[in-house]
Amino acid sequence: MKSSRVSLLRSLGVQVILLLVLCLIALLSLTVGSAGYSLAEILDALFRDGSQTVRDILLHLRFPRIIVAMVVGACLATAGALLQAVMRNPLADPGIIGVSAGAGTAATTILLLFPNAARVVPMAAFIGAMVTCVLIYILAYDGGISPLRIVLAGVAINTVLGGYNAMLRLLYSDSLSSVMAFMNGSLAAKSWSHVKLILAYGIVGLVLSFLTVRGANALQLGDEMACNLGFNVSLTRILLSALAAYLAASTVAVVGMIGFIGLVVPHISRMFVGSDYRRLLPTSMLLGAVVALGGDTLGRVLIKGLELPLGIIMAVLGGPFFLYMLRRKGKVRRA
Repeated sequence: MKSSRVSLLRSLGVQVILLLVLCLIALLSLTVGSAGYSLAEILDALFRDGSQTVRDILLHLRFPRIIVAMVVGACLATAGALLQAVMRNPLADPGIIGVSAGAGTAATTILLLFPNAARVVPMAAFIGAMVTCVLIYILAYDGGISPLRIVLAGVAINTVLGGYNAMLRLLYSDSLSSVMAFMNGSLAAKSWSHVKLILAYGIVGLVLSFLTVRGANALQLGDEMACNLGFNVSLTRILLSALAAYLAASTVAVVGMIGFIGLVVPHISRMFVGSDYRRLLPTSMLLGAVVALGGDTLGRVLIKGLELPLGIIMAVLGGPFFLYMLRRKGKVRRA
């Protein structure tokens, strides 16, 4: 009982710290950009009769961007955490179930073949991601769903769709500028319409994820133990994967392809609060928001006069961490 109370207090402490860090990064994010403003100018514009230009930039550009970044980070981190329970593998992420490949294929097809229909890209990306996920699970089903078959089916579908996307980019190389922002996961020029879209999808998924805590904890114990606890393992695995796909597809539909958040954030959260999903999910949500907003802010200030998309920042920072995890996991297994 005492150990459980200490664990709870520790997780609450971590979450409070993450919330404070998130607020500080959000405040910093308001001050940086192509037009940098001091904190005094921002407060003057928001709460006094300050510059109307500053107020318009804050309200119509920076506030929506901050909100989108936080929700996107929380959704991707939650999706990764759920998939890591499904696969019983801390190296699982949304890309494994075809979300990224399906969304990228749908968006690339619309942007290159039907450029006049660019306004439907978010919905097309969402549908493409979900359809691909369903297809992978159909291919993986054989009297039940095993993590290995999901991975193998995902690799096969990702390879086929990757080849199709590469062919499209080769045939329409002169029109690639319209695709690059989506493929690189950019948060530039996000407006309140994007906020409404990501909130409409994301909040529903985040709330539903708390209903999966018991199932996620059971899957971590192994299929036999989960069955003994009264869970239908295949159904639980499908439901958790579907929710993870929904969360990841929601983010891809709004901001494009962003990798590594779903992979590294749950892993880091596990180091702080353990593997109990009652504590892991809220911690991952907060840390995901911190990482996404921090990465986007870093991309805006790293190179003067150039804004690096969040997808590129996460690839540069997430890649080395992924290799570190592989190395660390290998050492643990040898031990």
